Amino acid sequence: MTGRFYTERFSQIDLSDPIFDELKRDYPGSTTSTGFVDWFSKKSAANAEATVFKDQSGLGAFVYTKLEEEPLILVDRVLPSAKRMKIGTLKLAESQRGQRLGEGVLGLILWKWQLTDQSEIYITAFPKHAQLIQLLERFGFDLMGSNPDGEVVYLRSRNNIDYSTPYRSFPFINPNFAEAGLLIVNDHYHDTLFPYSELANTKQEPLQVAAANGMSKVYIGAPVNVPPYKPGEPVLIYRKYTGSGPKGYKSCVTSYAIVTNVVAAKLNGKFILTMEEVKSKVGNKSVFEGEEVEKRYHGDNNLVIVELLYYGYFGPGNNLNWVWLRDAGLWPDAYPTEVRYSRAEFLKVLEGGGISVKNTLIN
Repeated sequence: MTGRFYTERFSQIDLSDPIFDELKRDYPGSTTSTGFVDWFSKKSAANAEATVFKDQSGLGAFVYTKLEEEPLILVDRVLPSAKRMKIGTLKLAESQRGQRLGEGVLGLILWKWQLTDQSEIYITAFPKHAQLIQLLERFGFDLMGSNPDGEVVYLRSRNNIDYSTPYRSFPFINPNFAEAGLLIVNDHYHDTLFPYSELANTKQEPLQVAAANGMSKVYIGAPVNVPPYKPGEPVLIYRKYTGSGPKGYKSCVTSYAIVTNVVAAKLNGKFILTMEEVKSKVGNKSVFEGEEVEKRYHGDNNLVIVELLYYGYFGPGNNLNWVWLRDAGLWPDAYPTEVRYSRAEFLKVLEGGGISVKNTLIN
């Protein structure tokens, strides 16, 4: 089964799990620093909590964060006191290395940071953790230097957001966008691609595929025309209810994403990309597996690949159904995937979904 994230007390977590073996070796303890085992025991006694990911293989990730307001000591300088969130521990199981869970874990952490009033977020890591460092740099963390324990220090600040890529600014939307789009996703595909957007009064039954993890998503569609989405602009994610009965109250906008690429693989029956090129772009970021991708590739007259970075979700009770969109004058007369929302209209939907615009678009 596809796993999910949980919040658990340290006392509920098995310290002998193999996920902690490297941490025990890297942080044995000394006269000047607390070892990982002693630190874990103290957190357990204090009823502290951590975020963990579990699937059929067991514990796949362990994350601990805390809030600070103190100087950050580096080898060559001291960063003055500031409100900071520290990622105290971010550890993936060996079985998850090279998968996309790390991207999903970091996304959850950055969402959590967004909801605080902390101006900065940082993490320390040993230089040998090249895969983690690569992920941090992709998501906008900058190297500040090294600390006295030999770890490198990576930091992000709300006061200096890099909008050069949607990854580096995540989860803050570039305020300079002019228009936004609407992406229609059938319910059974939606609930796998966008697993964090829990739907009020709707039972989600995710397909058992790896796409449930990670912030990078790929949607494959067969529209009449290539959607007018532009890389870097936001799109609203609309969950289309395909069951029986009235659909106006069950189909709804649940979340939003930033388009990173739009590629036409086939138009009017003419192949533009090879099957191998399509599979390479889709990877494990979609709900479609190899055989189904081939079926769509050969069977659909048009095939368009939309690459997205999942930016945020409205959450239970905040999803906006078709009736709300219609009454707000936001349901298009044209085919929905071709709709172009103005900046003001997009922000109206965010506000309707309970999203703080002030804390999502930062100049």
